[in-house]
Amino acid sequence: MTFRQFFLIFLLILCFTSSTSAATGRVECNSLPSKILAHPVNYCVILPPSYDADKPRKYPVLYFFHGLGDNEQMFIHAGGFNLVEDLWEHGQLGEFLIATPNAGGSFYINSHDGSIRYEDFLVQEFLPGIESRYRTRAGRANRALSGVSMGGYGALHLAFRHPELFSSVSAHSPAIVDRLPAFTAPTQGGSIRTRILGGTFGSPPDPAFWDRNSPLTLARTSSLAGLKIYFDCGDHDDFGFETGATALDRILTSRRIPHEAHIYPGRHDWPYFAEHLPASLQFHSKLFRP
Repeated sequence: MTFRQFFLIFLLILCFTSSTSAATGRVECNSLPSKILAHPVNYCVILPPSYDADKPRKYPVLYFFHGLGDNEQMFIHAGGFNLVEDLWEHGQLGEFLIATPNAGGSFYINSHDGSIRYEDFLVQEFLPGIESRYRTRAGRANRALSGVSMGGYGALHLAFRHPELFSSVSAHSPAIVDRLPAFTAPTQGGSIRTRILGGTFGSPPDPAFWDRNSPLTLARTSSLAGLKIYFDCGDHDDFGFETGATALDRILTSRRIPHEAHIYPGRHDWPYFAEHLPASLQFHSKLFRP
């Protein structure tokens, strides 16, 4: 079952179980100019129910990173917005903005050859751009990160590299690999896993560059005091990312860094992400101050 099929069934169930269906928020899609990337970057932001009516109010922001092959509209075309609205309608989620930039295949980092400085764009242009365009609360306590797959890698990488900027981070099936040579070794399908990494990590991927940017490496050395951490992965992940999630759990545990880690039944697909997305959204919701 595809993610879209999953949410079609989900929406049909809502139609038969609810006498009314009221929109509680809205999505706004636009673009931000970028001098660093030398082109505008598309983004979408989910605005909470009271955003238009309560003009003086300011809100926290969850920056949510999409996976490889997706784009800034992941919450719209996959049905995630309907899930968020349902949580709001049932009082199971506090009000905050959810902003998703289009990242292509960048893994949300500066590329090996320096031609795409996506991490610099995020820190220097995207965060300030969103927080000046929308009514957001200032400061680390009101800023969080999340993502799925490649986006989960990006969220953990950015939070561990810049813990002074974010109060919490979560990831679903993050693309963490503890042994890159084994991951990129030729398989019956050819070098598909090498192609998944794109040009971001070098061609072929540079193990030293991968290690420098890996959330596993950053978790060993970064000062993560006060950063709230959640991540999960399916026990039959199609890319074996559960081994990376387990390795990250061990590293954080050895450093006595509080965190929440789960290996659940499931694969690397949208039905798995959709099942566990409410948990991470509620994780951040509880941590944003009233």
